[in-house]
Amino acid sequence: MKKIILLYLLAFISFSSQAQEAVTDTLSEAEMMIMYQAYVDSVMQTLTYETGEIKLKNGIATITVPKDYKYLNGESSEMVLSDLWGNPPSEGDDRSLGMLLPAASDLMSDSSYVINITYSEEGYVDDSDAKDIDYDELLSSMREDLEEANAYRLEMGYPTVSNISWASKPYYDGTQKKLYWAKDIAFDGQVINTLNYNIRVLGRKGYLQMNVIGEMPVLPKVNANMDNILPAVNFTEGNRYADFNPDIDKVAAYGIGGLIAGKVLLKAGILAKLGLILAKFWKLIAIGFVAFFAGIRKLFGGKEPENTETPVS
Repeated sequence: MKKIILLYLLAFISFSSQAQEAVTDTLSEAEMMIMYQAYVDSVMQTLTYETGEIKLKNGIATITVPKDYKYLNGESSEMVLSDLWGNPPSEGDDRSLGMLLPAASDLMSDSSYVINITYSEEGYVDDSDAKDIDYDELLSSMREDLEEANAYRLEMGYPTVSNISWASKPYYDGTQKKLYWAKDIAFDGQVINTLNYNIRVLGRKGYLQMNVIGEMPVLPKVNANMDNILPAVNFTEGNRYADFNPDIDKVAAYGIGGLIAGKVLLKAGILAKLGLILAKFWKLIAIGFVAFFAGIRKLFGGKEPENTETPVS
């Protein structure tokens, strides 16, 4: 959002003061939204999608794009997440390796979703605790961590989370070494809750994260396609979970439970991994865009619409 506002601010200061006053005095909210849409369209035109087999992270894993899906590379995906959707800029392991999305998807539609892919090289995750986890207790623990996570989000200038619940309880496939669960997340200021569907593919030195980003109504669509999505991403030979060598490979500081809750990551000081949940904030960006131009109008002396109603005596 900050990048978008900056772009338009730079455009405005290139005008003369007289031109600024004339434009800001005549632009309606509808016209401002048309300008915002023009920016969105300009970004969308730069995106190039791929199909087939894609190498991830210098070949440690591959994604075979499923039928009726398409792939967007990491650089373009970061632009969508931050510039179009208003998420915090990512760094290090949190940077996107790309997105998987339905072929007919509209990135700015409420009915669409994407699957953002990242990789965390934090060590081999021991899955021996998977059978003993109490997921209701785990959820309570995650809710307790919200206050600290929200303080970080607030400091960064992003919407806070008011509640988290299970949309689908965690399930671990011990054979394929794939873990998935879905969270129903309520963000302050958002009318419709956000779906945060998490898939983890465990590997020798870390794990791939596949996070479904969309609003809660897309959950049935995601569930209907999960059998195509799960087999699509796999580690390559030498990087698989079975390739772990206890003599030379690092073991992660947490197991399956810690991976789901993020509690160990929180205590370790990597708060961004727990606190900065990705979502579509484009509506808030659009509202902020209009508010920005309204402020510019006042700054340069633009006239407010006259009240034509007859006072009641």
